[in-house]
Amino acid sequence: MQYGICNLGIVPIRLEPSDTSEMVTQALYGDYFKVLEQRKKWSRIRFAFDKYEGWIDNKQYLEIEEANYNDLNTSDINLSKDLIEFVTDASNNLYPIPVGSDLNGLDFLNHNFDGAVLTSKSNKENIVKSAFLFLNAPYLWGGKTPFGIDCSGFTQMVYKINGYKLFRDASEQATQGEALSFIEESEPGDLAFFDNSEGHITHVGIIMEDNYVIHAHGKVRIDRLDHSGIYNIDKNVHTHKLRVIKKIV
Repeated sequence: MQYGICNLGIVPIRLEPSDTSEMVTQALYGDYFKVLEQRKKWSRIRFAFDKYEGWIDNKQYLEIEEANYNDLNTSDINLSKDLIEFVTDASNNLYPIPVGSDLNGLDFLNHNFDGAVLTSKSNKENIVKSAFLFLNAPYLWGGKTPFGIDCSGFTQMVYKINGYKLFRDASEQATQGEALSFIEESEPGDLAFFDNSEGHITHVGIIMEDNYVIHAHGKVRIDRLDHSGIYNIDKNVHTHKLRVIKKIV
């Protein structure tokens, strides 16, 4: 088994081993993974954080030893806290990194970081505050940063920068936590899941106070939430059908 770490700020992870293939997620700086299959130009990987799989360009990661992987996998929380920051290498070159980048690999990457760091779990009350870091970020299928993000990437990253783990896709996140019977039982920071006409969960958002929800739809935006689903306050129409409310924290 081989292992790797992302040494760049934001790297696309593809459905198939091709630059023209669909981007299904992103590797952020410091993300580490197992290499399941290696070809001449591409590697199929499985992230340690959420077990998500996809293809990464071999030029966009560094191989690490199993011992490094195990050390990273047992390390404490150590994440970049600001919207955008930089690490520097031994030659003082700058590498921009987005919020939520994992800093536990700094030593063996021989990089330095002087920014704000998250080192412990936050209170649940901080989840909604953190969500505002991504407000107005454009929707991007497979995205996980304030420069482009999808609905489940948004919820995953907001929870991550508060010290909590969510799976990558909305349908997977919906298997986590405790289901609530009514919106009235929810608290700010809980997750609302929405399904399509076939009953498949395809969307997720973070519940706020006073029956509002923040979610990625066109952009990260705030809309009303009721028992039917999300009511778009700009178009005056329901855009998503509510399936279930889950309490993760």
